[in-house]
Amino acid sequence: MYVQINCIQARAPYNADKAEMAMIPKEKLLLDLKWATRQRLHYIEMMAWYAGVVTRGDVAKAFGLSDPAATKDLKLYGELAPGNLAYHHGVFGFVPTPGFSSVFADLSPAVALPAFAANLAVAGGPYGADRVYGLPTAGLPLPVRLPGRDTLAQITRAIHGRRRLQVVYRSLTGSPAAPRVIEPHTLVDTGSRWHVRAYSVASGDFRDFVLSRIVEAAMLDVRAESAEEYDEDWVEWVRLALMPHPGLDPDRRASLLVDYGAENDRIEVRVRRALLGYVLQRLGVDTTPGHAMNPQAYQLVVANRDEIEPFAAWAFA
Repeated sequence: MYVQINCIQARAPYNADKAEMAMIPKEKLLLDLKWATRQRLHYIEMMAWYAGVVTRGDVAKAFGLSDPAATKDLKLYGELAPGNLAYHHGVFGFVPTPGFSSVFADLSPAVALPAFAANLAVAGGPYGADRVYGLPTAGLPLPVRLPGRDTLAQITRAIHGRRRLQVVYRSLTGSPAAPRVIEPHTLVDTGSRWHVRAYSVASGDFRDFVLSRIVEAAMLDVRAESAEEYDEDWVEWVRLALMPHPGLDPDRRASLLVDYGAENDRIEVRVRRALLGYVLQRLGVDTTPGHAMNPQAYQLVVANRDEIEPFAAWAFA
């Protein structure tokens, strides 16, 4: 027995009897957890919230554990965060309860999305703000363009469960935000924003929906009929050929080729057709027909425009 609010029952040595088992304050046990254990509990929490379910198999696969060891971690999580997860026989796993409250993981989209992109089981580490490798790094302080935690969870659960998703989406076309049904299959980080690639039931095609413009989201109990393999622009790849802007002097053009590790005076990138326009934007490519943009700001131009323009017409001036 244990009191859920203030303490839990200590794990006794194998040779101890019940009378010797002590009650340890939950706060102390949380502080005393080894990092490896905390890492696995972090994963359980992240998976449960954003996938909508976490199973013994998930934990075992993520950390290379045996099934009994994974079961032990799930049991420990239930003891340290009572009431957070409930076993659901329909999915053979644990799902978050309505009263779910994170104990081990920072579930904010700003932390979760990079972890998804890097395929990390956890984000952060025992070093806190200290540098693990002793090397200073810095990033650009860009404005935040992310949805709320609850909204993101509905999106990720729909992807994981292959379900339809009802969203209220505010587009840049000026049309009022209105409910629409989509079938999401992939989260995409363009470097400046996140969007979800999804099939639009109303328009009958695959589109990109910027996460920060999704005002509301609710996963529906309806199986998605589409999938990423039916998204032609997603599964098809093209060769993007770039070269230094002709407005640059020869030395700068030569430096750019070295910078990008180019061969035969061409910088080649293999990219999904659906992401072609975003790559052009990210690399600051001059897409005007006569290369009319400032070469100091737009240092690259497209060398195979005729081949790729049909797949990203919106990115070409």
